[in-house]
Amino acid sequence: MRNLKIFYTSDVHGYFFPTNYASTQEMPMGLFKLEAAYERDGNTLVIDGGDVLQGSPFAAYAAREGLRPHPCAQALNLGGYQYVTLGNHDFNMGLEALGTYLEDLEATCLCCNIRDRDGRLPIRPWTVHVLENGLRVGLVGACTPFVRRWEKPETVALLEIDEPLAAIRRALAEMCAQAEVDVKVLIYHGGFECDLKTGALLSDSGENQACAICREMDFDILLAGHQHLAVAGVDICGTRAAQPSSGAKCFVQVDAEVADSGARSVTSRLMPPASAPLESAVCALSAVESRVQAWLDQPAGHLDVPLPPGTPLENALNGALLANFVNTVQLEASGAEISACSLPNEFKGMDRAVTVRDVVSTYVYANTLKVLRITGRALRAYVEHTASYFAVEHGEVCVNSRFLRPKIEHYNYDYFSGMDYTIDLRRPTGDRVTSMRRGGREILPDEELLLCVNSYRASGTGGYDMLPGLPVERDIQADVAELITRYIEERRDIIVDKHNYLTVVRPD
Repeated sequence: MRNLKIFYTSDVHGYFFPTNYASTQEMPMGLFKLEAAYERDGNTLVIDGGDVLQGSPFAAYAAREGLRPHPCAQALNLGGYQYVTLGNHDFNMGLEALGTYLEDLEATCLCCNIRDRDGRLPIRPWTVHVLENGLRVGLVGACTPFVRRWEKPETVALLEIDEPLAAIRRALAEMCAQAEVDVKVLIYHGGFECDLKTGALLSDSGENQACAICREMDFDILLAGHQHLAVAGVDICGTRAAQPSSGAKCFVQVDAEVADSGARSVTSRLMPPASAPLESAVCALSAVESRVQAWLDQPAGHLDVPLPPGTPLENALNGALLANFVNTVQLEASGAEISACSLPNEFKGMDRAVTVRDVVSTYVYANTLKVLRITGRALRAYVEHTASYFAVEHGEVCVNSRFLRPKIEHYNYDYFSGMDYTIDLRRPTGDRVTSMRRGGREILPDEELLLCVNSYRASGTGGYDMLPGLPVERDIQADVAELITRYIEERRDIIVDKHNYLTVVRPD
């Protein structure tokens, strides 16, 4: 009997130290606390499923300063990572930044469906790792193809992006034809498109295809990611699949046994962080972390009111001053007539005395802006889809389950500024928008307006299929968090827009 142990993380999003950066309090999270819990030997693999380079202030600072060796690569090197795949957010800073990370990374990057056209990035589709006990582990890597929808056009133009199912099938066949393999592992930056209890299809967009992969191919282990959904382990058509949560709050431990007869037994479980972070990692990157903390506490300006996070449903029903503020920045930067934005699932909010920490802990995404030319008809369809966020059960308003499963997606509810609009929850989904007024009059179906949205929403992600085909009037290649910081620093004393653009008519 030969054994294989895997320690697996995904969607770390730059959270290496045990903090969420909203404060300096130590928390039970961070890659260094996970790495301290790894007990390795020659029959162990340490693997990451992508989305390392974006998400935390540490990652933002590393990208901003262009530090070498790349601190994110150092963080994985110090934990003994051997294999990684690419996540969609690893492309956010462009191929030069990604190349720097991969050059400084000691782990092998596996991704069979995305590669740069020039072939400069050190990416392989598959490999076979022979353990100390002689067990041959075949590993394939893959990423969601939605990179082509979310990333900047100039980045996508430099990439060849294949559909995952075909690319994975091709890589698996090639690996098995060229090498003897005892255990087959897929590292997949994508999640589950089906309900893991009932098997019901939850989404057929192609963003997440783990269940289809398990049904159609014979991997022994599938290591999923991207959804930020903790799954200790599920058996799908003979494949053991698991996924950790995001932000380095836990890791997946996989234990496999292979008998001499070839029979396999695979189990997996979620593991918590250690009580203290890996000392060698903290020492190696503490100087960078100190610079990050100093940068975060730099004063930026003052707001006339605080912008607290609130709860997602109450924000959606009543409007949020924070959304008004983000839309104000977007309107200023874009010159558009209407702006739309969303709020993260979780965020810090901003105090009246705003610091950089407030901004980067509140607007956590690496988005740029696009100005779209939209008709009143398409705008109504846009608002109608946003209005589908609400469900009415037993006379009470709640969040539609489609925004909660298979992934929590409060960030797919949008807030609009520049027009007054009414959503009537007494009416059926798809026919809830009863008014959209601008300048004191209703917006006409054929009327054209300039709409500012972030690059993520402009891609149509979240079911906003009415947006991708619209004419792009302007592409603003500046990170929204940077635009917010610049807006605050230039004005210093800011009066927040308190206008209530949204009226929600609730059931009687």
